[in-house]
Amino acid sequence: MSRSVRIIDVTLRDAHQCLWATRMTTAMMKDIAPLLDRAGFEAIDLVGGAVFDVCVRYLREDPWERMRILSSWVKETPLIIHTRGQSLFTFEFFADDVVALSAERFAANGMRYHTPYDAVNDIRNLEVAIRSAKQVGLHTIGGLVFTHSPVHTDEFYARKAKELIRLGVDGVYIKDASGLLRPDRALTLVPTIKQAIGDLPLQLHSHCLSGLAPYTALLAVDVGVEVVHTATSTMANGASHSPTELFVRNCRRRGYQIDLDLKPIEDAADRLAYLAKIADKPLAEIAQYDEFHFHHQMPGGMISNLKYQLSTVGLEDRLEDILEEAGHVRADLGYPIVVSPFAQYIITQAVLNVMGHNQGKPRYETVPDEVRLYVRGGYGEVVGDIDPNLYDKIVRGAEPITERPGAHVPMALDKLRRTRGPFATDDDLLLAAYYADREYSELKRAGPIRLDTDSIGATPLTTLIKQLASRPSIRAFSLSSNSA
Repeated sequence: MSRSVRIIDVTLRDAHQCLWATRMTTAMMKDIAPLLDRAGFEAIDLVGGAVFDVCVRYLREDPWERMRILSSWVKETPLIIHTRGQSLFTFEFFADDVVALSAERFAANGMRYHTPYDAVNDIRNLEVAIRSAKQVGLHTIGGLVFTHSPVHTDEFYARKAKELIRLGVDGVYIKDASGLLRPDRALTLVPTIKQAIGDLPLQLHSHCLSGLAPYTALLAVDVGVEVVHTATSTMANGASHSPTELFVRNCRRRGYQIDLDLKPIEDAADRLAYLAKIADKPLAEIAQYDEFHFHHQMPGGMISNLKYQLSTVGLEDRLEDILEEAGHVRADLGYPIVVSPFAQYIITQAVLNVMGHNQGKPRYETVPDEVRLYVRGGYGEVVGDIDPNLYDKIVRGAEPITERPGAHVPMALDKLRRTRGPFATDDDLLLAAYYADREYSELKRAGPIRLDTDSIGATPLTTLIKQLASRPSIRAFSLSSNSA
């Protein structure tokens, strides 16, 4: 009998985070979610990372309410909550009591599957998140963030996988956020991690920024990956993920068994194409392979934002110089992985170095506080070596941080209750922990999530066509193109 391969859908979270600046509303999901639910996925990725933050800051939709609403629409398939471990949905570390209560509320609001990761693969930053999730019954798959560097070897990832196992995870996934996993590397990395984790399932979460992900995923399945993360074809490719429909057909042609019904997924793809047209949102093109990408490793969405930001300060012609410098900054700093928040920190340092060079100043003359904190170990383990002279220049005599970063954050919930309470629910308490009063208050003033009967996400296609015929200028979902 052929080996079975399972699929996780990322359409409702990571795909629109990559292609639509995270601006898919809950109403847009109303017709899509039940279709995906019927398809037979291992799980459906819903909330986490930038999605939670954009819901609060830009869409003014309560993310806890989105969880509850989608749990009422998706009844057969587990919904995924995706977190940055001790950082949850932001760039800062939260107190242990905040992380623990968050896990309780994930479960209470209908999440059944948890996929935490840490941006520097310091497993200490996942201890509280994983332990708390397991205590409330969440199926927990720990992430290992993949990057291409001299120090991120197959043996490095095997060691980190064993550390995850000791925390009691139900499986491990390779998180290839920048599409850096080449086919030849997959053939050595996957078997090495599989040997380390034994019978636990291994998943692959890879983006298409280099154009290699769909083929790499097939080879990864050949050598041991059991679960692959994909996106409905309309929301696939480019900075997003491999297209579900094509990947499933390719796997089946290679003899693998995938118990997935493609018909509702194809229906969802049609609906998403229509939504994209109405909302004036882009559909991705297949990315061309570019060797330069493996030097700077910047996500595609960040590059497009950088182009705009450089144009506002008259540096638009220096984009390639800054990306070149970003690769060198990363090497200088011990090869931090180019995911949030370190993608932002690396590119900021690169811009400062290039601007300083224009003014005759040495590199690292100006260093952001976040880079200083990272170099000291404030975000976790620095994997590669940093030249001692550069280290001294950056930290300016500050002591290194060797303990688990989260241990330095004082407990927060009791103080929040005293200073900003009372709160109607623990969900509100946590929102206050995550956000300052301005964002919290504006979210609360926005009221419940709107699911209007005449909204795009809730209207039958034939009715929408009639509406368009009578109102050609309809823009029911005018989504901001600003990046989160």
